Amino acid sequence: MDKTKNILKSFLPSFISGINPYVISIFVIGLTAALCTPLYNLQGYHVVSFILLFVVSMLATFMGIGPVFLAATLSALVWNFFFIPPNLTFHIDKTEDILMFGMFFIIALVNGVLTTKVRRQERLALEREERTNALFQLTRELSKASGIDMVLAVAIEGIKNHFRTDPFFILQDGNNILHSSGRLQKEKKLAEKEYGVAEWVFKHSQKAGKFTDNLPSVEFTFFPLPGTRLNPGVVAVKLEKLFSGDQKSFWDTFLTQISNALEREFLGELAQKARFLVESDRLYKTLFNSISHELRIPVATIMGASDSLLNSIHAGNVQSALFNEIFTASLRLNRLIENLLNMSRLESGQISVRLDWYDMNDLANKVAEDLKDELKPFTLAVKIPDDMPMVKIDYGLLEQALYNLLYNSTQYAPVASIIELSTSYDDGTLIIRVNDSGPGFPEEAIENVFKKFFRVDGSKTGGLGLGLSIVKGFVEAHKGTVTVENRKNGGSEFTLKIPTENPDIQNLQLETE
Repeated sequence: MDKTKNILKSFLPSFISGINPYVISIFVIGLTAALCTPLYNLQGYHVVSFILLFVVSMLATFMGIGPVFLAATLSALVWNFFFIPPNLTFHIDKTEDILMFGMFFIIALVNGVLTTKVRRQERLALEREERTNALFQLTRELSKASGIDMVLAVAIEGIKNHFRTDPFFILQDGNNILHSSGRLQKEKKLAEKEYGVAEWVFKHSQKAGKFTDNLPSVEFTFFPLPGTRLNPGVVAVKLEKLFSGDQKSFWDTFLTQISNALEREFLGELAQKARFLVESDRLYKTLFNSISHELRIPVATIMGASDSLLNSIHAGNVQSALFNEIFTASLRLNRLIENLLNMSRLESGQISVRLDWYDMNDLANKVAEDLKDELKPFTLAVKIPDDMPMVKIDYGLLEQALYNLLYNSTQYAPVASIIELSTSYDDGTLIIRVNDSGPGFPEEAIENVFKKFFRVDGSKTGGLGLGLSIVKGFVEAHKGTVTVENRKNGGSEFTLKIPTENPDIQNLQLETE
């Protein structure tokens, strides 16, 4: 019997979905009576009552109480008129048949009504289970979502699946000002009137728009997204009617979960912005203090030497020393400005590599000449193999990188020690090594050596901590790598590896053509 019910429930609703259920009740009872006509004899009319009761029970599994009441009444009358003797009249001779007729009507009616209520409770329980599962799935997906965009993607998908409408989320910008277009749905944009309604909903935390008492003249219905600390924004949907009953509770709970997730991400973004501002302010103060200090020393030297030359008469050797101080301070000032400009170029992505064929001996000699004053207290050992081929590099960028590396060594290596610059070529890769006998780097600091403004604690004063980061940027512009490690016997070694073309005669000829 249960199998028959399941078959009827799966087949009949799709078959009769467009037909009035009262008409169906009349038709089914009439058809049943016609099929039972062979049983109208005195021995069969009791069997007909069971058949009619069964049919009423079947109708109750997929119809409302009204059609079931009609079916129960009609089945009692049909059974009386066609099957209870005397046939084709509503008159009943026997007292027991009158009692049976009354009991039949009551049983048919109660059975139909109870079956309808059971079916309704079953449907409500199933709907609640589906909604509970939907809320669980939403909570799980929102908990895994990272960032406002992912939260919105989960929310939009959930609303589409469970409410059959396409939502439009309008969020604030962090300063309690609503955007006029969606964050993910940038193709959608509110009209001026709709935006005014959205602002009213955002400000008053009440729904407004179509099917509401507040500003109902627009096409959308707007719902607030309330939060405990801030309101992320509003959501707009197009509805056929306003949600009510369990559907309204489901919708409100759905929006609450979405609002909480959006608020969480908003607060996370605000906290990140606050941390960024604090870090930027700290970096700005550090950079400002460093630049001020670095600028003050050469400027003070230039001003002092210039003032002495202008206001006093000095011997030739004193004048020469003062001019040398001015020149040295000017070089230091120029180096500082060059580093700042190079870092600005790296940050803006304006570094363009212009490759050409060069001899590494020329590059090493040029850098050594530029640093001859800084290298006087040291011994510079340049090791370039006799068979070192020409390499295809950007001469200016690599010159600045080597300059910064050697200058860095002069600041930390002990006086009279050896600073070594060596080059080699290995299967299409130019390898440059710069090592010294200085103190090296603490192990915990090695991974941060090439970061901007990084300075090892307790290191020599002066400098902005930009030199090595510029080296890294210029080497990476060549699609190369730079690494540093401490030497076993003390000091540090920087290794630059830069890919270059095979310097055979054919490539050199093509380059000059």
